[in-house]
Amino acid sequence: MSYVIEDYYATVDSGRLRDAVALLAEDVDFAMVLPTGVNRDRGRSAMFDYLDGRPPVNRKHVLLRVAADGDIQFAHGAVTENDTVTTGYFVSAMHLDAAGLVDRYQVSFSADFPLVPRPSNEGEQR
Repeated sequence: MSYVIEDYYATVDSGRLRDAVALLAEDVDFAMVLPTGVNRDRGRSAMFDYLDGRPPVNRKHVLLRVAADGDIQFAHGAVTENDTVTTGYFVSAMHLDAAGLVDRYQVSFSADFPLVPRPSNEGEQR
C-alpha cells in the first residue's frame, strides 16, 4: 500500500516540485518547525515557493517509519545530502481531505535527534 506522504517525499526528492505540490489542496495549511524558526503559511503556491527557494543540494528524505490512521498519515525519517551525510531527522503528519489531497501538513526537524536511532555506520553526521 502506498501512502500520499510517501509519494509526496519521493516526488519532492525527485525534483518534481510542481507534481509534489499537486498532492496538496489549493488552500493547504502548513507548519514547519525548523531549527531556524517556524515557517507557518497557507496555500499550494506558498509551499511551492518554499520548496523552490531551498538551496540546490542532493537532498533525500529517507523514510524510516510510516503509518496511517483514517485521514491522517505520519512519517519519521532522516534527511540526507549527497546520499552519504545525514543532516537531521524529521517527524511529519498530513491530514487528507475528502478528495485525498493534503489539506494540513506539519513537520518538525532536528539536526541531532532521531526518534528511531540509526547505527552510526550509516553515514551520520554528529
